[in-house]
Amino acid sequence: MDTSEKRFEQDIENYMINDGGLEQFSYQDDSGKWVYKYHYDADKAIYLDVLINFIKSTQEKSWERYLKLYGNEAPNKLYRRFEDSVNEYGIIYVLKNGIEDMGIKIKLCYFKPESNLNQTDALLYNKNIVGVTRQFAYSNSNHNTIDMVLTINGIPIVALELKNQLKGQDVNCAIKQYKEDRDKKELCFRFNHRFLVYFAVDLYEVWMTTCIDGKGTRFIPFNQGSNGAGNSGGAGNPTNPNGYSTSYLWENVLNRESLLDIINKFVSYVEEKEEVEENGIVKNKINKKIIFPRYHQFDVVHKVIDDVKKNGVGQNYLIEHSAGSGKSNSIAWIAYRLASLHDEYNNSIFNTVIVVTNRIVLDSQLQDTISSFDHKSGLLETIDEKKHSKDLKEAINDGKRIIVCTVQKFLYSYKEFDDMTGKRFAIIIDEAHQGQSGESAKTLRKSLIDRNIAIKDYAEEELDDFAEDEDEIVDKLIAHGRHSNQSFFAFTATPKNKTLELFGRYNSKTGKTESFHVYSMRQAIEEGFILDVLFNYMTIKEAFKLVKVSRDNPELIEGPAAHALIRYYKEDNFTIVQKTDMIMTNFCENGRWKINGRGKAMVVADSRVNAVKYYFAIKHYIKDYPDNAVGCNALVAFSGEVEVDGKKYTESMLNVDENGKEIKSDKKLRKAFKSDKFNILVVANKYQTGFDEPLLHSMYVDKKLNDISAVQTLSRLNRICKDKEDTFVLDFKNSVEDIKDSFQPYYEETFLDGTTDYNKVYDLRKKARDYSLYNDGDIDKFYDVMVANEDSKQNSVAIGKLTSVLKPIVDIYSNFTDEDKYAIRDYMRKFRNNYAYITQLVRIHDKELYKEYVFVSHLLKLIPKDEKVKIDINDKIKLEFVSLKESFKGSIALEKKAVNLKPTGSGLSKKPEKRKDTLKSIIEKVNERYSGNFTESDRVVVEDILNRFMNDKDIKKYEKLAKNNDAEMFTKNLFPDKFNELITSSYMDNNESYKKLQTDTEFYKLVMEYMAREMYIKLRG
Repeated sequence: MDTSEKRFEQDIENYMINDGGLEQFSYQDDSGKWVYKYHYDADKAIYLDVLINFIKSTQEKSWERYLKLYGNEAPNKLYRRFEDSVNEYGIIYVLKNGIEDMGIKIKLCYFKPESNLNQTDALLYNKNIVGVTRQFAYSNSNHNTIDMVLTINGIPIVALELKNQLKGQDVNCAIKQYKEDRDKKELCFRFNHRFLVYFAVDLYEVWMTTCIDGKGTRFIPFNQGSNGAGNSGGAGNPTNPNGYSTSYLWENVLNRESLLDIINKFVSYVEEKEEVEENGIVKNKINKKIIFPRYHQFDVVHKVIDDVKKNGVGQNYLIEHSAGSGKSNSIAWIAYRLASLHDEYNNSIFNTVIVVTNRIVLDSQLQDTISSFDHKSGLLETIDEKKHSKDLKEAINDGKRIIVCTVQKFLYSYKEFDDMTGKRFAIIIDEAHQGQSGESAKTLRKSLIDRNIAIKDYAEEELDDFAEDEDEIVDKLIAHGRHSNQSFFAFTATPKNKTLELFGRYNSKTGKTESFHVYSMRQAIEEGFILDVLFNYMTIKEAFKLVKVSRDNPELIEGPAAHALIRYYKEDNFTIVQKTDMIMTNFCENGRWKINGRGKAMVVADSRVNAVKYYFAIKHYIKDYPDNAVGCNALVAFSGEVEVDGKKYTESMLNVDENGKEIKSDKKLRKAFKSDKFNILVVANKYQTGFDEPLLHSMYVDKKLNDISAVQTLSRLNRICKDKEDTFVLDFKNSVEDIKDSFQPYYEETFLDGTTDYNKVYDLRKKARDYSLYNDGDIDKFYDVMVANEDSKQNSVAIGKLTSVLKPIVDIYSNFTDEDKYAIRDYMRKFRNNYAYITQLVRIHDKELYKEYVFVSHLLKLIPKDEKVKIDINDKIKLEFVSLKESFKGSIALEKKAVNLKPTGSGLSKKPEKRKDTLKSIIEKVNERYSGNFTESDRVVVEDILNRFMNDKDIKKYEKLAKNNDAEMFTKNLFPDKFNELITSSYMDNNESYKKLQTDTEFYKLVMEYMAREMYIKLRG
């Protein structure tokens, strides 16, 4: 058996020629010498005779004009014009658009027409010459060869270096060969000049790059994933019982039709502007890139398009792609394909493609990507924040092929849309878990329905012949459920149960609802497209002790009081200072030196108050420890105005640039943080999602995070960039189990086990009705007022009438017990929410149920809610001890398994108990939960030190120091020496109680910090 690399190469070529539609350009004769069918001019990096043959066969008249113009010099003139055009515009542009010479237009390639209506274009497409050359000698200056090269009409486009593990070499050897033996100065290797992609291939893996740059060449995986394309799993490829594990490359990607399609509809050249700072001067840097699809992107586009062609309009597609999957490009490619897709009868399948997004960056990227495919103006319309709802109305009514907008825009413009009869829509949703079950999402669906089809469906289901004008409610009911003129293509990295049920597909074999296509977090991490944010994780156990300082001992509601006590601890300035010290010590010694000294940090606070306090504490640390914190500076991000220690602050008041000017917009704040002037960002409910800063390395979390919020917040760290090798998280608030439970569902694939019981909505309605708060008459009276005053019919007393109908019901509600009030509210809320959700899944043609839904939705807004208990305990307690101890350090490992979610529940929520207890007892319980090993003898030691210090001969000196310095200076620099002196003298007095201070470093530090804080407060008076 021949197991050589030559045989591997031959097997690939045989498929390409016999099944892939390629033409063989080289072969070995009986003596083993390579024979080349056409002449490759290495100095020109082209098979010029092949290109001319293509032009002659497809553009005979143009070539005749060319010969007439240039005579015998026509071949050289053609090459010169081709080369000049490539130098000016790049090979991608020239392949797609051809060249022009003295009024003669010459196409260098023909692409497959969208429909079969134009037979001439189809014939021209079939005349493309796609060739494969083995042992391709690319240069006259050396004897190097490339194992295999694919050309289109004589132009080298794809290079393959093949390696064989059976001969002791693998894909890494091929990558090394590209880096060390392929000179980017060679004509064929120049960027965007000839080769568009370089593949390194062995028996198990494929890697690729689009740019040869010596040792700086970056190769990325072009693999299916360990369980095959579109399935959850890790890096690599599955075994192939019918052949090579890497055969998908030449069978699916590099066949004739696919290669031409990739050049036409995938490959694009982009220039990205980036501001870089060098020696204090800000410059605009242009990053030039060739975008070539990764395999999962290539796969999802083709699978989506094939399914649409097979099943038509009206299907849902949930695409579960991790961060780092290149989602923006995937959306752009799918949008462009759908906009130009035709059925077997050559009719457009969709009239309009609508991309729903909240990311402005996607808008520009989508525009740039699509314009590289199709230069027709007006193909895409972006309805951004600068445009209004009327612009969306005009774009919809004008039948724009692709529209990019936010879902909220539909709330204000849908009533002015033209009749949608006969129109079909593809709706692509970016971040499917966000805002897709609310009123805006329902309005989007409703505004695009084909009413004629919906009315017909209603009549057939209800067996009801009715005049539409006679029943206004029917107009509402027909908007429910899914519609045959709408297809949804929903992208998400974190599918919730509702997301799966709204956009997933039910698999009758497994009984589960699943995603259409998966590129998992695990695969993205293992392939190196994102970093594992759980690899370097540290958790901190907080311990503190509070003491009661007031004489009164009031009874308080236990839950709110406990929260108030914990909030007191968290917002105490001394607590913030202790945590800041830990944060800054870690960042200054580690994180900031990462990424070649450009590492940045984010501090996640649990409130706006604490964000401001952290900001000030960090600023003080930088001021007090300039040597340790050299080069550090902080920004803070929060919304609105917040009062801290009696003073009001806004974000812009605190953030100032190097010139002392306020940073007044999110855009400018992001830009400032990206610069080298700032490297710490404190946030409170801002920038925890949608914030992309690759230099972010360290995160310090002082906020409870759950489920998607944990994944999204920590994932701010996972972006890759040059020199970034890892990340770090220090977490004060969440346990290892909390974080693992949050990430596990999104590590591989998520399924929905079972379906929502649609009839549950009737059970919830009955449970709410059992309290006899309202009846059918109330609902009818309310709805009559609503209908009589809809839209332009509303009069000046309509709102008064509406609320008057509800007033007696609100009065009745006030007479119920607290327990019944809670149950009524809970059942009504669940009825309202379940109805709103279920009617996005199915149509419930129940007029009375709909009327009750509208009634309950309004009633819930009027019935009073439980008042939140506000407890002020600041003058009744004080913080006695604080301890921060490392409780975990290492990697949080996730399991390689899929996770099953359950449908949304709808039972009665458990009403929180309101037990009362004395303040002293509550403090004891909080201390029991949070305190460390503090004993009564430790209390004696502290009191003894306090008395010694207050009676010391130097007390006046320290009183003066306290009044003339800030707390940080006193506690960190001025007090420690005195404290050590007191401890030493006590130990010399043979006081056994002090032995713990001498032997327990943590306890020593804890007592010293407590003493310093207390002394500072006392001495300042």
